Amino acid sequence: MALLGKIIGGIGGFVVGGPLGALVGAAAGHAVDRLRTSDEDASDATRQTAFTIAVIALSAKMAKADGQVTPDEVQAFRQILDVPEEELKNVGRVFDVARKDARGFEPYAKQVAKMFADRPAVLEELLDALFHIAKADRVMHPQEEAFLQEVAKIFGFDEAKFARIRAGHMGADASDPYAILGVAHDADDDEVRAAWRTLIKENHPDKLMADGMPQDFIDVATAKMATINDAWSNIQKQRGLK
Repeated sequence: MALLGKIIGGIGGFVVGGPLGALVGAAAGHAVDRLRTSDEDASDATRQTAFTIAVIALSAKMAKADGQVTPDEVQAFRQILDVPEEELKNVGRVFDVARKDARGFEPYAKQVAKMFADRPAVLEELLDALFHIAKADRVMHPQEEAFLQEVAKIFGFDEAKFARIRAGHMGADASDPYAILGVAHDADDDEVRAAWRTLIKENHPDKLMADGMPQDFIDVATAKMATINDAWSNIQKQRGLK
């Protein structure tokens, strides 16, 4: 998050253009240079910066969707981004500008989706972070869920994949290990095992770091790994698998 403070303060410049760059420029009170390379050619540092700004912007838009920000959601937000005290004002400025921006959330979601088009696991982790914030007050408002579903569509996730991601976060639904792994109850053993292995590979914290996810999100990724492994363990016990 130290990088964010430098960006807001105008130290060293900011290389992300588009809606995310404009958002930071508005928060800093000055113009921001346009992206010097295409989104596809952006460096990992640029991607990480854009990812972090996208989390702030989309969190702000989600808060606007249900009309409130609870203390629990603020705490969850700070946990995900690990915001140090000296950076709170900077993050708050970006959050407020995004929340008050008359434009919808779509431009932010589309920009980060384009930047990580070849890294869907990173986009899934961003959606996981938003779920984590939304459920922090132990209430998932219909407006929040509708918002998350629309973000998922922009990220290229179909209804089945959104249902799997949702199942890993949503209370009673999460008690169904098959939903968490995204397989049918009558799927054969090999299919279930393959789904588990694929999810473990895609969501491993080390891979997500290599794909450009900031260090701040490792705790969320680790918790998700535990949920996936617990689902597989439950199915193993139900089916007598080793």
